Amino acid sequence: MDSSRSKAVDEPVDPDIGPSTPARPGAWHGQGPVVGVVAIGGGIGAAARYGASLLWPTPPGAFPWTTLLVNTVGCALIGVFLALMSEVWAAHRLVRPFFGTGVLGGFTTFSTYAVDFTRLVDEGHAATGTAYLAGTLLAALAAVGAAVAATRRAIGAYDRYGRHGGGAR
Repeated sequence: MDSSRSKAVDEPVDPDIGPSTPARPGAWHGQGPVVGVVAIGGGIGAAARYGASLLWPTPPGAFPWTTLLVNTVGCALIGVFLALMSEVWAAHRLVRPFFGTGVLGGFTTFSTYAVDFTRLVDEGHAATGTAYLAGTLLAALAAVGAAVAATRRAIGAYDRYGRHGGGAR
């Protein structure tokens, strides 16, 4: 009958939320735990980021190394986490929202990245701000890619040598 309906049924479903029926009473029932773990994880990640800014404050007009480092490390951790989740570990449905979206989303700080860029430009350091803008983007993308590749290599080495006491299978 309606071919668009049959196509919608065949589409993949996000494993974190599962299938749901729109506009049903109590729709928050299934999403409440997800929202809760994202909020808790976000608080943990934001507290860690704030701690880093207290340990290594950025003086006015200086290059924001702490924010660059936090964003790069956070993106690398996202790469490791996603590689493990997709290739090794079938975790509980709340792990990815808690750690990936919550903790690492709260830890990485692209809003501060934008504020740092604006501050550098407003203080007359447009070249430094532009280098920071591009450098952070490149570092974040490189960190995710390198972390995924390294994690996949480690998983492959473990599969070849670690699980069966060493040597080829």
